[in-house]
Amino acid sequence: MRLHTTTALILSALTVLAMAGCSTGSTSTEGPVFSASASKQQEGKHAPAPAPLSSVELRKRLLDERDLGEGYVRKPQQHQGNDDVTVSGCPALDELGGEAVVGGGLDFPRRAKTSFTYAPVSNSEVAEELYSDTEERLSNGVGRISEAMTSCPTYQVFFGSTPVKVSTQKVTAARLGDERWSQLLTFTASGRSHLVKQTAVRTGTVVVVVSGSPGLVDAHLAKAVDKAHSAG
Repeated sequence: MRLHTTTALILSALTVLAMAGCSTGSTSTEGPVFSASASKQQEGKHAPAPAPLSSVELRKRLLDERDLGEGYVRKPQQHQGNDDVTVSGCPALDELGGEAVVGGGLDFPRRAKTSFTYAPVSNSEVAEELYSDTEERLSNGVGRISEAMTSCPTYQVFFGSTPVKVSTQKVTAARLGDERWSQLLTFTASGRSHLVKQTAVRTGTVVVVVSGSPGLVDAHLAKAVDKAHSAG
């Protein structure tokens, strides 16, 4: 996994920070990326896992407005620009590859993503990403990113010339799936802070990532996991 997979998380949260008035940027984001707090279940061997799902199939399993309820508006997907983003104060992130500091998601080819704003609450949003690969690749890839992120309780991200302080805190994830990662990230710039929660759940060959306002993440995580693993 290259560092750009981690930096996509940073870009996503920086966008939320900007929306909250902590910067003057207006760049939009397509969703989360990763998360932390590995609480791996030690389970016996299962029957052979099913084949990974295609991106087309994953898109059918994303949450939509009917799943979320009233007040949610889908955000148009936009491509990230090649903004100058660097990380300072976290050697573990540097070890993942310092030259690749910008990206648009976890580095798995089979993926789908969506994001929504929640109109009743100012600057609230929730985003979902689905990834599919072999169980081993998903577990190793997500675990490596998680370890790097949580090895640094605080660090700085420079978005162009703008410094943003990032503080991370592992939190317990709901007991869903085979593996779970969850953390709270506080982004502080220009004297203002914004809190983002990110939780990832792996069940077999699919990883569900939900991020955004903590209350919205908690409200929709189980629903997202259930839909991601339903047939059809």
